[in-house]
Amino acid sequence: MKRKSILTALSFFLLGSINGYADKPKEVDICIYGGTSSGIIAAYTAKKLGKSVVIIEPGSHIGGLTTGGLGATDIGNKYAVTGLAKDFYRRIGAYYGKFEQWTFEPHIASKVYDDLIKSASLDIVTNRRLVKVKKEDGWIREIIVENSEQPSSASNQVVRAKMFIDCTYEGDLMAKSGVSYAIGRESNGEFGETYNGVQLSEFHQLPDGIDPYRIEGNAKSGLVWGVDSGKLMETGSGDKKIQAYNFRLCLTQEKSNLIPFTKPERYQRDRYELLARILKKEKWQTIHSSFKVRTLSDGTKAADHQGGFLIKDMPNGKTDFNNFGGFSTDMIGANYQYPDGDYKTRSEIWRNHEDYTKGLLYFLSSDAAVPEHIRSEMKTWGYPKDEFKKTGGFPSQLYVREARRLVGALVMSQKHCEGVEVVNDQVGMAAYGMDSHNIQRIAVNGMVKNEGDVQKGVKYPYPISYRAIIPKAEECKNLLVPVCVSSTHIA
Repeated sequence: MKRKSILTALSFFLLGSINGYADKPKEVDICIYGGTSSGIIAAYTAKKLGKSVVIIEPGSHIGGLTTGGLGATDIGNKYAVTGLAKDFYRRIGAYYGKFEQWTFEPHIASKVYDDLIKSASLDIVTNRRLVKVKKEDGWIREIIVENSEQPSSASNQVVRAKMFIDCTYEGDLMAKSGVSYAIGRESNGEFGETYNGVQLSEFHQLPDGIDPYRIEGNAKSGLVWGVDSGKLMETGSGDKKIQAYNFRLCLTQEKSNLIPFTKPERYQRDRYELLARILKKEKWQTIHSSFKVRTLSDGTKAADHQGGFLIKDMPNGKTDFNNFGGFSTDMIGANYQYPDGDYKTRSEIWRNHEDYTKGLLYFLSSDAAVPEHIRSEMKTWGYPKDEFKKTGGFPSQLYVREARRLVGALVMSQKHCEGVEVVNDQVGMAAYGMDSHNIQRIAVNGMVKNEGDVQKGVKYPYPISYRAIIPKAEECKNLLVPVCVSSTHIA
């Protein structure tokens, strides 16, 4: 009998392992998927309100872009920032001996979040990614997550909750819940907009006359790297393309804290041939970008770009390097498969962006095609030793500027941004302009052009609808989507 009992117990254990439920289900009031800033603040709020909550983070990095290199906060009107967002900037300020601080080092942002996590005793589970969502009568009953680094059914964990919040940049929980979502650009006609769809702008643009072919002047030689074979479609027409991703680089010139740029393992020099051609044309005086707007003879506006980076100073000799101009840290056209891609596809795209960015810094600091004064200037910069220590000073978060977007109970559009339509169920405020990075790089009239850039300011802060963070009632009743909000591309 004793032997039979042991065998029975063993068979139950093996059956549980085979089915992928070796651990008992985790049950909480609120399950948050994604340890971004949104995820941390949502969990902190829930816990302070007496709810049981867990954050499931598919990677190992906590804090998203806020702790991942974006230290220069974009602000349309800081007086529109209230609540725990304002509290965050005041907590940042306390670390610098100020009342509040809007620019910061990544590790300081991590300390602020660590304080919040500790004060609320938040339960955070890292390296667990979504496998399946189980719904019943429009309610999410449970999700199943697996070990992200060593996936197997034996590592599966069931999480049950009354409420689920998707705080990822990708909207994976939303998508697996069967909720409607959009990818790409709507046509202007769909929501009565003017800045959506295809837009050929003079800003963040290549100078005229940059040859698109591998052998200049020879169309049969094929297109140079980074130029898509597609054609320029009608202005305002929609497509499934998304704006470029990049890394927000925290760099320094402090010699005692500097890791020099080196040749990446997978360096491909041909990726920077266009930049070499641009440098001949634009005659950069420095890597620091500025752009002057000039009026052409026909009255239209054009922008002269000089330098390759938008560099914003942060405390303690560090900076936030961002994309700027016609060719910079944005890897244009390399991310179209990311939003709906499987984990392997996304990992490859992420690595490709990392290789491209490291290669760009190396190219500008070492290649003979780069003017000597630019190479010398680039060599004064490097990765900081005291940031992103696990990744050698390189940021730990890809800037997923746009992926899936919820199609919820209400879709925010350009009309809401401009105050033409005003919602009456405000859940937050927005004040930054409508800002899309370039989406594709193509040959237009025999020369290379970027397409998709939009920079349109808004006059006043405007309210964001609660209906923009909830799915349609018939699709799901217990899901919030505060990151991949229900909006058009341009909104």
